[in-house]
Amino acid sequence: MSVDWAALHFLRPHWLWALLALPVLAWAWRAQRQRRSAWRGHVDAHLLPHVLVQGGAGARTGLIAALAACTLAVLALAGPSWRQAEQPLWQVKRPLVIVLDLSSRTTTSDLPPSRLLQARAKLAQVLEARAGSPVALVAYAEDAFTVTPLTDDTANIRLFLDDLAPEIMPADGQRTDRGIAWAARLLSQAEARSGDILVLTDRADPAAMTEAASARTGGYAVSALGLGTAAGAAYRGSDGAIGHAALDASSLGGLASAGGGRYHALTADDGDLAALGLRTPVDSAGEAATAGGGKAWRDEGYWLLIPLMAIALLGFRRGAALVLVGALWLPMASPASAAGVDWWQRADQVEHARVVRGADAYRQGDFAAAEKAFTGVDTAEGWYNLGNALAKQQRYDDAIAAYDRALRAQPGMPDAVANRAAVDAARKRPPSSDESQGKSGQKGDGKQGAGSQGDAKPQPGEQKNPSPSQAKGEPSSQGQEKTPPATAPSRPPSSSPADASAQSAADAAQRERMREAMAKAAAQRAEQEKQGQPAVQAETAEQRERRQAVDAWLKRVPDEPGSLLKAKFRLEQERRQREGR
Repeated sequence: MSVDWAALHFLRPHWLWALLALPVLAWAWRAQRQRRSAWRGHVDAHLLPHVLVQGGAGARTGLIAALAACTLAVLALAGPSWRQAEQPLWQVKRPLVIVLDLSSRTTTSDLPPSRLLQARAKLAQVLEARAGSPVALVAYAEDAFTVTPLTDDTANIRLFLDDLAPEIMPADGQRTDRGIAWAARLLSQAEARSGDILVLTDRADPAAMTEAASARTGGYAVSALGLGTAAGAAYRGSDGAIGHAALDASSLGGLASAGGGRYHALTADDGDLAALGLRTPVDSAGEAATAGGGKAWRDEGYWLLIPLMAIALLGFRRGAALVLVGALWLPMASPASAAGVDWWQRADQVEHARVVRGADAYRQGDFAAAEKAFTGVDTAEGWYNLGNALAKQQRYDDAIAAYDRALRAQPGMPDAVANRAAVDAARKRPPSSDESQGKSGQKGDGKQGAGSQGDAKPQPGEQKNPSPSQAKGEPSSQGQEKTPPATAPSRPPSSSPADASAQSAADAAQRERMREAMAKAAAQRAEQEKQGQPAVQAETAEQRERRQAVDAWLKRVPDEPGSLLKAKFRLEQERRQREGR
């Protein structure tokens, strides 16, 4: 640890005034020691200088140690600092709940092509301006529903913009009061002490103004963005009747006034967002929030606590001088200089850190670094992971040796057995110009992995699971059938002995099918190579039937967000009706 003396300063310099009290403390300590002397009650004062030995070595040592301890404590409290460090800036931003009117009035065309399309475009601008701050979206007609709860991921809200339409609402209407009440409820559930509610509609009734005033009492400001024009235009309601909708700016202004917010009519540019204060997210104090990080001076006072505690040992144990010397040397020692030894971690923690580093290197395709990290981890999982890293480098002999070590540490380890067979088959196969290395996973941390047979060729460094010892698979080559990954040797306990036995039987059957598939693939590959044909695995009847069943199941899943929202709102409406709300 190097100290830049030119940059040395104190973060809390006012604590240095406490150093002035040290001479007073030394005088008080000396006076008290003199008063506590037993000889003063039995020897005349004029004889004491000739009887007592003044200034013993023990007394001076104790006084010096006490003064040194007080000095170190004061300097530590003053916060010495001589270097800066990157520090993220965390600022709590005010959440925003957007309340969108999805009544049939939004189909009016006085804002070409329609109010609804203009509102969607404006929502996209708001989400872009509020990126990184909590935003929620509420849609309302006769009742209000949550499209997305408060989230920092505005891209999640954009997924639903194109599907927002009156058709997804269970019933037509324009209950703005329910939309505001639902937005205030979302903010309250998120434990937000303050926040903004933005209502996009063309008018507001007294009930909506009452709810806006109630939201303001709870600390939430209600603003309004007007949809439409004063002239208005005709629209067709859900019942087929023709109506006329116009922008009522006065009622929306009253809504914003009751809610303690602002009102502005929708514009083509972002002038309305600027008028409403929505272009820049603000924090809870009302100041503009900034993103990113910065540098901050580090408080290095904790280094002084080590010699301070060592000096404290002198107060109750003899022979603590050696501890004091060791403590004074410790701040000058750097963990990096101890040949890579981390004094602050146990052996199992160091081993776990190596496994994590190896897993990261494996995912990034740096198999040499992964090999270096896994080397020396003398466990079944460590040797298994080392074998995977070696197989990725096409060092098949070394990989098989590593798998053998894993099997000696844990006999019958399913993943090691499967990967060793795959690597052995790859080693015996004659090399070809288009041969490439396949996928080799890593052993899990006790959780089960799952995989399925596929036709896609694995890419180098690809893993099924992120943990260093969870992803399972086996190295393969071009033309080799890709088999399902092996089951993890351990898994969470089942709820009953019957479930555990059934799961064990299923695992054994899965491993047996995997071995049969590997043997069948090897036989077919050998037959095709013998006949001079490319090693291409034909789709069996069972595989084709399984693929068709999966395709049919996927076709039944609706992939339109609008359909999902419509079904969600309908179910929510039915639940509210059952509860009498």
